[in-house]
Formats: sequence, structure tokens, C-alpha cells
Amino acid sequence: MTTPASTTPLARRLTTTDAVVIGVGSMVGAGLFSAFAPAARSAGSWLLLALAVAAVVAFCNATSSAQLAAQYPTSGGTYVYGRERLGPWWGFTAGWGFVIGKTASCAAMALVFAAYLVPERGQKSVAVLAVVVLAAVNYRGITRTARLTRVIVAGVLAAVTVVLVAVGGWGARPADPFSDVSGQVGAAGVLQGAAILFFAFAGYARIATLGEEVVDPERTIPRAIVTAFAVVVPLYAVTAVVLVRALGTSGLAASNAPVRDAADTVGAGGWLPGLVVVSAAAATLGALLALVAGVGRTALAMAREGDLPRPLAAVHPRYAVPHVAEVVVAAVVCVLVLLVDLRGVIGFSSFGVLTYYAVANASALTQDARHRRWPRALAVVGLAGCTALALAVPTSSLVAGVVVLATGLAGRFVVLRRRV
Repeated sequence: MTTPASTTPLARRLTTTDAVVIGVGSMVGAGLFSAFAPAARSAGSWLLLALAVAAVVAFCNATSSAQLAAQYPTSGGTYVYGRERLGPWWGFTAGWGFVIGKTASCAAMALVFAAYLVPERGQKSVAVLAVVVLAAVNYRGITRTARLTRVIVAGVLAAVTVVLVAVGGWGARPADPFSDVSGQVGAAGVLQGAAILFFAFAGYARIATLGEEVVDPERTIPRAIVTAFAVVVPLYAVTAVVLVRALGTSGLAASNAPVRDAADTVGAGGWLPGLVVVSAAAATLGALLALVAGVGRTALAMAREGDLPRPLAAVHPRYAVPHVAEVVVAAVVCVLVLLVDLRGVIGFSSFGVLTYYAVANASALTQDARHRRWPRALAVVGLAGCTALALAVPTSSLVAGVVVLATGLAGRFVVLRRRV
């Protein structure tokens, strides 16, 4: 007797190293090449404080996610945790927030990839092609995703290290690196900068969404989340310092490609900026690869419960992946790439993901002592931080996020009424 597609389990094939690599790959592409410039426009000379605030909130979220994933080692992440700890509506809110936020992130990564690779005229076509190719890789199985991500992450970290050392050691210095963008930046600017930079930290969520595919999940998931976070935070801190020293906060805020512009200050010819272009393209490709996998698996979990169309719960009999969900996600991302630009996407993504983590922290607060691995105070700080940063995103992103989130909740209400 065959197992129905909607309940077919995914194969446990990922090791701790695989999970760490997927998390790091998701974060590095998002942060290094797309978040520092818009964050500098909001936070000005307080950019480093904004980064610290984002890192603290992200760490609290990481600990809550890790201990919840150890208790509920299945696909879906906070969608599952919210359902189990708080109830179906909270689970749906988290899952919908993740799906809309990370679908926007997929479009952002595809657009950044194309922006570094080709002139503006051909960027949309190249971005769509990237989504299609990576969806095909994910379709063939999660181990292929992990292997390709491992290669990408290793190459990007090596290249970024070379660039940061070169810029830090031999790059030019502005006369006043901490000049503000426009007058004095207050607490609101710092919070908005932190909300934008949070976009760069959210990649560890991918580890939790892959909970049904890791070996020994109770041990692997917490270790992988914390390890990935420990790798990325120092990297972001060093990058922020180097960019500010090379460009100043005003120059950083005005840059469309800050790492490449910082490399230009070294005066080493074209090889260093060229290395930046290659590493940026590879990093965003790695992030997009992991993003498509993560969104597909959250859609799988929601479809299993009937919160998304049931066919999305199908698991491929040979490759053991949620192939229908991944194809649908890829198609939606392609449409977004063709219709939107990069400007408002990061704020919208941050709103959706902060909603997701707010539910994660609230869920962690309900865990008993046997399942709690970190102090409850971290979940309290995480919940308060997520709420504050979600409300601090740019106004257009906040309005769009609230409308789309409310639309999803209203849609679920209508569907449930029709089922009665």
C-alpha cells in the first residue's frame, strides 16, 4: 500500500555541516551585497548600532527557533511551532508571513544576482533564468542543494575575505567616515536601519524549515542554527566597519554596489572589483537556492494542514522533495521579478519574516523546562524586538505587508467558513 502524497515523509539526508552551510549560504547572499546601503540611508552614522540591534534580535530568534525545532523536528518551522504551542491561527500567521516574506526575498536575490552580472537592460531575463535553473536543482533533491550550496559558500567566504583584507589594509579613507546622510538620525532611524539589516540575518530560518530532512534533528538543528549565526555575525560586523571606513556612511548610503565601490578605492586595477562581482553573483545565487527550498517546505507543511491548496503537499516519489510546491514558488518568484524592483522588496520581506519570528518567540515562551535550552528572557526580548522592528520598516513596506498579511488571514477565514 502506498503512502498518500500529502503524508509522505521527506528523507533525512542532511548532516550538521550541510545544515550549517545552507543557513550560512542563505544569510551571506542577503546581507553582504544588498542590505548595508539602504540601512545606512536610514541609520546614518549609527549604522553599527543598528547592526548590533538587528544581531541581538536575530540571536534571540535563533535560540527560540533552535529549541522549538528540537522539540518539533518536522518541515514547516514556526508554522508548526505556532500551531502546536499557540493554536492554528497563530501557526497560519507565522507560515503566511514566512511565505510572503521569503518569496519577496527570492525575487530580491534574483534581481541582485542579475544586477551584478549584466547591464540593466537584460537584468529581468537573467533573474528569471536564475530562478528557473535553481528550481530545477532543488527539484532533483535536497542533497544536491546542500552540495551546490557548500561549494558556493566556500568560494564566497574566501573571496570576501580577500576583498575585506585588501580594502581594510590599502583602501582609501574619507575625511569624515561617520558623517550623517541628512542631519541627525534619531532612534527611529536606528530601528529602521536594524529592520532592514534584519533581512540579512534571517537565513537561519531555512535550517528549521528543513527539520524533516536532517539526521538526528534534536541535536543537529540547534547546533546548526547557532553555528551558522556565529559564523555570520562577525563577518557582518567586519564588513560594516570596512565599508564605513572605505566609503563613509554618506558614500555607503549613496552606493548601489557598496562592496564593489569599496574595492575600487584600493586602486588594484580591475581584478578586485571583478572578484567582488563574481562573489556577489555566487552569494546571491546560493541564497536564492536555499530560499526556494525553504519556502517550498513551509508551503508543504501548510498544505498538509489544508491552509494552502492540498496539491502543494505532494512529495516526489523518487527525489523526496515537495516538487509541486517548489515549482509554484518558482513561478510566483518569476512573476515578481518581472513586475517589481529591488527598492521596496527588502522592507516587505523583513516585515513578513519579523512576523514569523514574533510567533516563534511567543511559542518558545510556552515551552516547559524540559524542552527549554535557553533562558525565557531571550524569547521575551526577541518578541519585543520583532514587534518594534516590524513597525519600523519603511512606510510603504509596512502598508504592503499589513495588507498582504490581512488578505491571507481573511482568505483562511472564508475557506474555513465554507468547510463548515
